[in-house]
Amino acid sequence: MSWFAKWRKKEDMEPQPVRVPLLHQPEAVLLSDQGCHRSNNQDSGKIVQATNGNAMTRGLLVIVADGMGGHKAGEVASQTAVSVIAEVYQSAKGTPGEALEKAFQQANRDILQQATRNADMAGMGTTCTALAIVGHEAWAAHVGDSRLYLVRGESIYQLSEDHTAIQDMVRQGLLSAEEAEHHEDRNVLLRAMGTKPEMTIMRWPQPMDVREGDAFLLCSDGLHDLVSDAEMLSVVRGGSPGEACRKLIQMAKDRGGYDNITVATVAIYSMKDEAAALKETRAVEVPQ
Repeated sequence: MSWFAKWRKKEDMEPQPVRVPLLHQPEAVLLSDQGCHRSNNQDSGKIVQATNGNAMTRGLLVIVADGMGGHKAGEVASQTAVSVIAEVYQSAKGTPGEALEKAFQQANRDILQQATRNADMAGMGTTCTALAIVGHEAWAAHVGDSRLYLVRGESIYQLSEDHTAIQDMVRQGLLSAEEAEHHEDRNVLLRAMGTKPEMTIMRWPQPMDVREGDAFLLCSDGLHDLVSDAEMLSVVRGGSPGEACRKLIQMAKDRGGYDNITVATVAIYSMKDEAAALKETRAVEVPQ
């Protein structure tokens, strides 16, 4: 049984809230930092709020990508992923999940084409994690080892699965989760965008119901390698999305900041809360 199937089974066992259209108002903030040792930022990210005719069908899109490759090449790969996904997702037909699939595949082709045509970019690629919130539903797509978390109540759940050699060993029972957490090869990727003509992504076949008080966190490994899930839960629960992003980045930097660090936080408010209803989704561009 896949991790998503396990999650759905768990959700089905819990009391479900009454679904009320347009109940939720998301507030999203995305921040990125070069870290303490890197000479450039190969992470990229973007927040897109659909407007006009797309507002009801495409909602809010949040993307985090962590590039890899030679000097500047990883930067190009992650920027291409974010740009292409944001554009294709808005125009593609089908459900938000199907649109994410099309967007990821197009980005994979575009990155691979650039790498093939430019010797300086040969071998470049990127991780990518995307979350779409449409009405009272959330959809996601993912490849690599950037992560998507859900904070619900007093718990945090990792909703993405790392596409790494070490995580594969955990699935096979060869390593424990605790051993994997500190393994020196934990960042060796089995899948990434732009490295092969055919790319298998993790995509939710069905949406997840969004509840009042939920929060989502997307991040590159520059954060989750240095900050524990429990600490993320505490920070996200303790402040606004902007405050949470700033505090989590500073925590990673205080512990060495060995990699670029990108964090996006999405908080779900109730439209019945007058103060929350006045909040606007904020898109913070990633500095490069």
